Amino acid sequence: NWSTATETNNSGFEVQRKSDSEEWEAIGFVSGSGTTTEVRNYSYSDDLLSEGIYSYRLKQIDFDGSYEYSSEVNVEFSIPNEFNLAQNYPNPFNPSTIIEFSLPENAGNIQLSIYNTLGEKVAELVNTTLTAGHYQYQWNAQNAATGMYTYELRTDKFVSVKKMLFLK
Repeated sequence: NWSTATETNNSGFEVQRKSDSEEWEAIGFVSGSGTTTEVRNYSYSDDLLSEGIYSYRLKQIDFDGSYEYSSEVNVEFSIPNEFNLAQNYPNPFNPSTIIEFSLPENAGNIQLSIYNTLGEKVAELVNTTLTAGHYQYQWNAQNAATGMYTYELRTDKFVSVKKMLFLK
């Protein structure tokens, strides 16, 4: 995740990665906002990594082809050693919140569901097979009623439920 305060002639950002034994490689591109004086927020997800330490940088490219590199950021990626459902954040929230969870092994039948206080399912964020790793999903409750909700992570081997509060 990164932000810009202003942008001038910004075509976009080439996301680059390297590990200890590799050279920098382009792994993705995120379009910029051209010229603006407003704050812009950007993000990129690097999926399907092996355990290890990686370095990342951005190559900000202008429409005329000129470019600048960002500072490098080091990230250690490891496979979790246990199932975990984290508390959402922010909490209370309005109108959206982030829910994170970890899987120590590949798992089928992963469900991340949200329920109202009557126990009715109001959203299903995940219903699929996932590989071991850390996951993050956003729930936008813009059209939901103010109040308490629960969210549940369910796999073949694990179930966890947490509460969250939506305030308009």
